[in-house]
Amino acid sequence: MGLMPDRHAIKVLLVDDQPMVGETVRRMLADEPGVEFRHCPDPAAAIDAANEFKPTVILQDLVMPDIDGLQLVKYFRANAATRETPLVVLSSKEEPVVKARAFALGANDYMVKLPDRLEVVARVKYHSRGYVALLERNEAYRQLAETQREMAAELARAARYVQSLLPAQLSTGPIRIAWQFVPSTQLAGDMFGYHWIDKDHFAIYLLDVSGHGVGSALLAVSAGNVLSANSIPGADPRDPGAVVTRLNDMFQMERQDGKYFTIWYGVYRPADRVLAYCNAGHPPALLLSDGTLHSLEADAPAVGMMPDLPYDTRTVPVAAGARLLVYSDGIMEIEKADGEMWPFEDFLARISSDLRAEGDLIARHLEFVRELGAQHVLSDDFSMMDVRV
Repeated sequence: MGLMPDRHAIKVLLVDDQPMVGETVRRMLADEPGVEFRHCPDPAAAIDAANEFKPTVILQDLVMPDIDGLQLVKYFRANAATRETPLVVLSSKEEPVVKARAFALGANDYMVKLPDRLEVVARVKYHSRGYVALLERNEAYRQLAETQREMAAELARAARYVQSLLPAQLSTGPIRIAWQFVPSTQLAGDMFGYHWIDKDHFAIYLLDVSGHGVGSALLAVSAGNVLSANSIPGADPRDPGAVVTRLNDMFQMERQDGKYFTIWYGVYRPADRVLAYCNAGHPPALLLSDGTLHSLEADAPAVGMMPDLPYDTRTVPVAAGARLLVYSDGIMEIEKADGEMWPFEDFLARISSDLRAEGDLIARHLEFVRELGAQHVLSDDFSMMDVRV
């Protein structure tokens, strides 16, 4: 399609080899405000004239020298710039067969020339209004599609940046950690990490910012950077409750565009095999220790929702060979193909069985939730850490 004409201009192109017809139509339209008129007496130049003038309606004679009028209709419809331009054919008489062929080739209207001025003006305005509305709609769709492409590209860049900040997987040593992060199409604000605070304390955390998009991802990155720096002012990084309390002070939602985040933050001490943790509104981490499954949850609200709120530290013993699963709600809040939500009890039963089985728990679960929701691209970020100690 050609470029849009001026927003309110009606541009009439007449293709007719008779100067008298051209002058008559010009006079019919001369007193109409906002109407531009151009006469092309040479049918061989009609396509070039239309490409340059960009009419909102074409009036075209059917009987002209050197070219068949119906053939010219075909040319107009084959030309990209005039493919959808309203085309009114002019004929010296009413001929049903010719009229039918003209419509079959793409004409929009048919007039026996020359009709009354009121009819010409009415048809010109009618077809032009419809065409301009079509162009404006198409332009709006084009801009929307471009905006969506830009947003998708921005989200993809943000997802790659988030992924670049995630830690290396630990396959050897006293603490082994496998993980998987699969961003959703809208990037939901998951961030996780782990590091040695000192030689005796190992920190592990996973947070999930409310909402979707780049704003949520940026807040997740900011909070993750604070945690990975291992130097939160006013908080001992070895004390999970103190860490989350300070995060709550730093990231109040009124200063974060109304966003808040849930977090599970734990500190493991290998020397005495104790895990200290704090849970701020996050799905409970699951610890399988000595054959017992512990749900590491708390009733504290998410970070940023309430100011001046102290968060508690809880502890749990960790037996040799224990397994800890830390995750975001994207692995359990799944809308099934039938529209029903997957019950948490079913998730807990499945994951409890998986924790006791060998093999790649994370890969199995990712495949399962994709099948359960009947979608390869998930509606929420999928973050999962499988920790063995």
